[in-house]
Formats: sequence, C-alpha cells, structure tokens
Amino acid sequence: MAPALLLIPAALASFILAFGTGVEFVRFTSLRPLLGGVPEPGGPDVRQGWLAALQDRSVLASLAWDLGLLLLFVAQHSLMAAETVKTWTTRYFGVLQRSLYVACTALALQVVMRYWEPVPRGPVLWEARAEPWATWVPLLCFVLHVISWLLIFSILLVFDYAELMGLKQVYYHVLGLGEPLALKSPRALRLFAHLRHPVCVELLTVLWAVPTLGTDRLLLALLLTLYLGLAHGLDQQDLRYLRAQLQRKLHLLSRPQEEAADLSANSVSAVGLSVGSGSIEIKCGQSPRPLVTARLRPLLAGPPPLS
Repeated sequence: MAPALLLIPAALASFILAFGTGVEFVRFTSLRPLLGGVPEPGGPDVRQGWLAALQDRSVLASLAWDLGLLLLFVAQHSLMAAETVKTWTTRYFGVLQRSLYVACTALALQVVMRYWEPVPRGPVLWEARAEPWATWVPLLCFVLHVISWLLIFSILLVFDYAELMGLKQVYYHVLGLGEPLALKSPRALRLFAHLRHPVCVELLTVLWAVPTLGTDRLLLALLLTLYLGLAHGLDQQDLRYLRAQLQRKLHLLSRPQEEAADLSANSVSAVGLSVGSGSIEIKCGQSPRPLVTARLRPLLAGPPPLS
C-alpha cells in the first residue's frame, strides 16, 4: 500500500475530477437543452420525419456513435462495480479502490459528453414552439431541473458523500480507524448493495423534462432510464428499513420542538421558599407540578462539630 503522502493526493484528485465532471454533466443535461446550446442550422423547418431519418445515413451514423458512447459508459460503470473486479482492484489499490472507480466513471462520462454528436436534422418526439407553450414549458422545465438537482445534491450528502467519493476510506485508513462500511449495520449494507443509484427519480426528471425532445436526447433518456431501472433491486425488507429510518429521523427532528413546548408550558411562574427543620425548599414552576424542586440541607446550622 502506498504511503499516506500519496494516498491523500490521489483521493483528492479523484474527488476534484468527479466534482468537475458533475458540473459539466449539469451543463450537458440541463443548461444546454434548456438554454438552446445545440446549434440547429436552418432552424426547425429542416428537420426530417421519422421515416426519412431512418433512411438518412448521417442521422443513423450520429445515433450509432452516441449509442456506442453510452454503451461504453454503461459497461465501465457496471463492470467495475462487479464483485470480481472490485476484489481485484482492492487487492492492488487497497483503500483507493473507490477513488479509482469514481475517477474511471468520471473519465467515461467526460468521453460521452466531449464526443457526443447532436442530431439537429433528426425528428423530435415533442417540441414547444407555439405560444404560450414556447414560454411556459421551458420555464416549467427549468424549475423542475433546479428542484431535481437540489434534491440530488441533498440526497448525496445524506448518503455520506465523502464515502461515495472515496475520501472517507482514505481518511479512515490514514488514521487507523478501519473500513467505514464496517461501522454500518447489516441492514444498511444490504440497502446500499441494492440501491445502486439513490437519485433515480430526480435524474429521470432531468432527462425527460425538456421543452424539445430530439432524437439524440431521446436515445440518451431511453438508455439511461433502462439502465437505472435495471440497476435497482429494492425489496420489501429494504423498504421497511427505509421507512423505519425515516420515522426515526422525523422523531429526532421533532424532539427539540417538543422539548421547547414543554419548557414553555412549564415556565417559571412562582418561586416558593419554605424553611423548616433546618432545611430550605425552593419550588419554581406552575402548580401543581413545579418544574424545579431543590432542597438545601441544613446549611444554617453551620458545620458539624469536630470529633
């Protein structure tokens, strides 16, 4: 295993690459289709119909190229997640296994985005061109994209973003704390094994909620939707675990409000002092249940006599 001076920069480099790729993916899937970043020579009037597009070699060549890029990404993302490959990479890279997986995934996604070929002359499944749809549909799609990306980032933070990016594994190894996954419960490990992509619904919204669904975008949305659907394997036991964790977190969030309400209901309204039998009793709170009751034992009588 490499020394810590090499592990930490390698993990940080993988994280920076993944972060930059994520920003580029937001531009590729949201900003470009919503803000019209795809050049369309001649306008929408030059688009072909579906039958004509199937006979156009340039359209078919672009779609075949894009399909090859997507299959390359899916193959990398799936093969490196297989147990056999994970065992092999762990044997040679140790705690950098997750960082290596993240870096390779980011590079594969960069290849897809860098060499993706739009099909401006291809047919469209739908397009908001007439008013008022040309104004309101892009605005609605923009709002849906913003909400979806905010939810995606929030879910990644909840699912331990440092561990997903491989930083936590290196951090724990350097400090001698062991494997982070070893500290999680068996039910949580089972959920993580079945839930390959915790942001499925939000990502599907980003893929499909566009004002113009062209041929290449349709290919991207269809293939990634199929891949996301096949990668999920949740069962009833996982759903029960998620439901129990949600109820537990909601209960923890409601406890401070309940405690604040109790303190407000039992606010100090009276202070009573009673002196008797050499003791002082102090009562604070509403009757008949005082919030605070304290007894000060015989202090007025002075210290006990010396023996």
